[in-house]
Amino acid sequence: MRDLRLLPKAHLHVHLESTVRPETVRELGGPPEPEGAFTSFREFADQRAKVRELLRTPEHFRRIALEFCEDEAAQGTRYAEVTFTAASHGERVGRLEMPLEAVLDGLAEGEARFGVRSRVLLDHSRRRPVERLWRTYELATRYDEVIGMGLAGDESHPLAPFAEVFGAAADAGLHLVHHAGESAGAASVREALDLGRTERLGHGIRVLDDEALVARVRESGIPLEVCPTSNVLLGLVPSLADHPLPRLRAAGLRVTINTDGETALADEYARLREVFGYGDDVLAELARTSIEASFAPRDLVAALLAEVDAWSSTDPPPSGGGSVAGGGSGSGRTPGDASPGRSGGGSGNTPV
Repeated sequence: MRDLRLLPKAHLHVHLESTVRPETVRELGGPPEPEGAFTSFREFADQRAKVRELLRTPEHFRRIALEFCEDEAAQGTRYAEVTFTAASHGERVGRLEMPLEAVLDGLAEGEARFGVRSRVLLDHSRRRPVERLWRTYELATRYDEVIGMGLAGDESHPLAPFAEVFGAAADAGLHLVHHAGESAGAASVREALDLGRTERLGHGIRVLDDEALVARVRESGIPLEVCPTSNVLLGLVPSLADHPLPRLRAAGLRVTINTDGETALADEYARLREVFGYGDDVLAELARTSIEASFAPRDLVAALLAEVDAWSSTDPPPSGGGSVAGGGSGSGRTPGDASPGRSGGGSGNTPV
């Protein structure tokens, strides 16, 4: 088996606030990570909100972005589209631009030091007012490193009230990516496609609830940002063995593997190897899909695909001699491990 930390990957669904290292949270005076899986989405969001409030100064935001890059590099991530709830933080600290500008500074330094190229997607909670989304739009159009925006949070809240903003965003050339089909069913996916103009589906696993929708997503080539471990930790799937990932692939859907910020990326690939028996050929295929589904410049996409091919063409080490994965500076929570992980105390996979 080849070392999955060396497999070049794109990370498309990862919330920056969720990646905050446990030691960083402790230094900022934050609470410990609760043990085991969350009992509900609301419990998850409320716990994460406690840590979001720890981020107050430019140095805090710059630090978590820089540490994100270092941790991603250790996991084999070559390109990341990291989600950040900029307007919410900016309103909270009374300086709308400051959190985003500090994050962009940290990501730029992280690229220079660790070689991980990152771009930013700004998200907005479905529970929050349209006025804040307009402020998110204003931020997104102001910085070249911000390439898109979308909705996150509790999918029981409709997308329709925000459609005008997303129309403006599309007209401005921003990419649109919405959470849908995570905790809600097929209707949330249709709304993201029809009203939200989404170019990828954040999670999207509930697309399987409707065969006609499966056919539509497959024929349109809309990629899914699947986060298996996160789905288990949030109680949306009983266990990794029960995760619908194999059915999504069997249905011919374009599946990318991501963490939501709740674990580490090479570890996520390693769990797929262990639980589903995926060989290196399948894991390399998943990595290729993540790269192809990204909004990265096409020359970078071509270069990363060539790196995946090079990884696949190397001879695996003798049996028992290969590194499975992990070992980076953030090893991540797992569904069967109640100990804090890379996101232990991270401030949220969704804005609240």
